[in-house]
Amino acid sequence: MVNIYLKEINLNLEDYFIAQFNDKKIGDDGAFIDGVVYSKDAFFENVHFKTKWMNHYEIAKKAMLSNISDAIAMNAKPIYALLSVAMPKTITKQEMVELANGFKDIAKKYNILIIGGDTISNTKLDITITIISKTLKPLYRKGVHLNDLFAYTGKLGQSKKDLMGLCNGAKLHKKSKFIDIKLRDKFILNSTRYLSSGMDISDGLFSDLDKLLLINKIGIDFFESIPKKIGCSGEEYEMLVSFNKRNRKTIIRRAKQSRTNLTIFGTAKRNKYINRCKAHHF
Repeated sequence: MVNIYLKEINLNLEDYFIAQFNDKKIGDDGAFIDGVVYSKDAFFENVHFKTKWMNHYEIAKKAMLSNISDAIAMNAKPIYALLSVAMPKTITKQEMVELANGFKDIAKKYNILIIGGDTISNTKLDITITIISKTLKPLYRKGVHLNDLFAYTGKLGQSKKDLMGLCNGAKLHKKSKFIDIKLRDKFILNSTRYLSSGMDISDGLFSDLDKLLLINKIGIDFFESIPKKIGCSGEEYEMLVSFNKRNRKTIIRRAKQSRTNLTIFGTAKRNKYINRCKAHHF
């Protein structure tokens, strides 16, 4: 998940910390163990959102959807959710109701059962969610082959544009992608058998592509230049996928069937890729 407010420095300490845990289960959007995918993300006030930007219903909704995105990215069906919510003492009962309704409405939409968690007092609103999912065919980040094609779903760039607007005092439209996340579950479910790899775009296309290429030890040739305003836009929660060029027509057809916009933007080559975006994490 994009950390959009912490001061940017050259060294990404998040990657350094994760590297301390040398386990082959780490590195995908979730951990796949015996048919079950476990994924977890944090959604913290003044790090991922501000309460003056979004009401409590919208905050809970986005927290749930951004976590469900990790399950969908691995072609897993979310089954259970565990919620940990740290709330300030200043929160009102009405705001608590809005928060609960946001969690419940998204859980209902995706047939997820909220089975527990924890609540504590805090100085601000911090949310951590664990999603437990099931899949018979997980989609991993590793699996890209030489000459595979790369594509992303949806349209990128609007989330960053809306964030910049918020930082400058603008108001969000209710349909803004910053709060109205569209997950690509139907496309992934119908296309997984033809995909060689996949992950969700949370840190931005260029940054997430960097992770995908690194784990596959491969590079990319872009078909055309992608502007930084598109490539560096985080919290898009679209899908970044790769597939054999022989499956191009099939993937395009599956995308149309699920009404998913698909942009094929490059091919896997043996060269070096340089991420043009600044680090979002601490």
